[in-house]
Amino acid sequence: MTRRDWVRSAAAAGVWHSAGAASPARPNFVFLLADDMGWGDPSCYGNTAVRTPHIDAIAARGVRFENFYAASPTCSPSRAAILTGRYPLRFDLRRALTDDEVHLPLTTTLPKLLREAGYATAHVGKWHLGGLHQKHIRERANSIPGPHQHGFDYYQCQNEEQPMRRQMGANRTLYRKGGTVLIRNERNVPESDPYYHRHFTDINGDEPVRLIEDFHKQGKPFFLNVWWLVPHMPYEPAPEPFWSRADAPGISEDQRCFRSMVMHMDHKIGQILAKLEELGIADNTLVMFTSDNGGAYESNIGPYKGGKTDLHEGGIRVPAVLSWPARIPMGKTLKALAHHCDILPTFCAAAGLRLPARSPLDGVNLLEALVRGQEPPERGLVHWQHDLFPKLQRRYPKPKPYATEVTRRGRWKLMSMDGRPVALFDLEADPLENSNLLGRQSKVAEDLAAATRAFLTAPRDRRGFPEAP
Repeated sequence: MTRRDWVRSAAAAGVWHSAGAASPARPNFVFLLADDMGWGDPSCYGNTAVRTPHIDAIAARGVRFENFYAASPTCSPSRAAILTGRYPLRFDLRRALTDDEVHLPLTTTLPKLLREAGYATAHVGKWHLGGLHQKHIRERANSIPGPHQHGFDYYQCQNEEQPMRRQMGANRTLYRKGGTVLIRNERNVPESDPYYHRHFTDINGDEPVRLIEDFHKQGKPFFLNVWWLVPHMPYEPAPEPFWSRADAPGISEDQRCFRSMVMHMDHKIGQILAKLEELGIADNTLVMFTSDNGGAYESNIGPYKGGKTDLHEGGIRVPAVLSWPARIPMGKTLKALAHHCDILPTFCAAAGLRLPARSPLDGVNLLEALVRGQEPPERGLVHWQHDLFPKLQRRYPKPKPYATEVTRRGRWKLMSMDGRPVALFDLEADPLENSNLLGRQSKVAEDLAAATRAFLTAPRDRRGFPEAP
C-alpha cells in the first residue's frame, strides 16, 4: 500500500492525522507502568526514604500530576482502561483477572490506533490481560487474544499461568528467575537465550533499550509499552548495588527488599532515558510514568486512606509524571483530575490522530492542558467499580465504610455498596476522607447515587468471559 492509499483508507476509517504526520515530527511514546506503587513512593512526591532520580527527572522535564487516578484499585482493570480509554466496567472487569480464560476482548486499543498510523508498537513486561498460557501460544488461532492481537507488533512477557507463577511467588524467585519463564512473540524463550538467566527487572529495562535502538535504525516512530512488575510482591532483594543502598536502621527485610526493588527499577528507567538522549530523540519522545493502582503492603501511599483493593484515595490515587520537551513546558504541576482513561486520547492527539467515532471513550484529551496550561476539558462524572475485598493489601485493616463503587463529580466523591450510598466526601476540603457528609448533603448524594445506578445498569461487553453467550 502506498502512503497516499494509506491516508485515504485511514481517513475513510476515521483515523486521520495531520498533513505532516509522515514527518519525523511525530513523537515517539514510551509508557512506563509500575505495579502496586503508591502515590508517595517517588521522591518527587515527597519520599525521603527512597530516591528515584530518573522518575523525578521526567517530572522536572515536564509535568507532575497531583491528582492522577487509576481506573481501578487492582491490576487488570486498570491495564484494560489504559489500552482502551474506557472504564473497566465497559468490559465487566471488576477485579484482577484470574489465570484462566477470562481476558480483555478484542476491541479498539491504543497500540492498534498507533499501528494503523504507521507506528511500530512493542510491549515489554507484565501483561495480565489474558492469553499468555502455554495452550494459548500453541493454539493462538483457536484461543483467546494476547498482546499481538491487541495491537503490539512485538512483545516479551512472562508466562502467566498457575500454579507455576504462584509457586515462584511463594519461593520469592519471580524476579531472580524471571528470565526462565519468558514468552517472546508466541514462543518460549530457550535456555540459550541471553535473558534466560537474568533478573526480570534487568530484562524489562534492557529490552526497551534494544528496541529503541532498532526502531531508530528503522526510522519509524514507535510506541513502547513497558509494564514493570516492580514493586509488586514477592519482595526479593534487588541485585547490588541496590540491596546495599536500601539498608537502613529499623526497617524490616520486606521494606528493605521493597526499597531496593524501586531503586533498581528507577535505575533501569534511567538507562532508557539515556538511550533516548544518546540517539538525539529525547526531545520528541513523550515519556510517561505511572502506576496501575494504589500502593500495597510496603508502599508509601502518602497521607491517604486505604490502599490496593480499596476505593478510598490510597487505592486509586497514584503517582504520574510526563515529559515531552518538544511541546510541553518544563517543571509544571497539573492539579486537575486526570485518569488512566485519558492516556489513549492524549497520546492519539499528540500523534495527530483523530479518533474513530466507532470507539466512544471515557477519557479526555489532556494535550492542550499540558502544552498551553489550559483547563482540561470538562469530564463530568467519573466512575469506579470493584468487587469487595474485605481484607486490604496493607499492614493494617481495610478502612470503613466498605464500598464497591465510586462516582465522582468535581469535588464530590460518593462511595456506594452495591448501589447503596455509604459515604460522601468533599475532596477539596477533605482529601483524607475524614468527614462523611452523606447526611448533610442529601441532594448531592441523591444525584450521584442516581448516576451510580445508571452506570451499574449500562450495557457491558462480556465477550472476555467464557460463560458469556
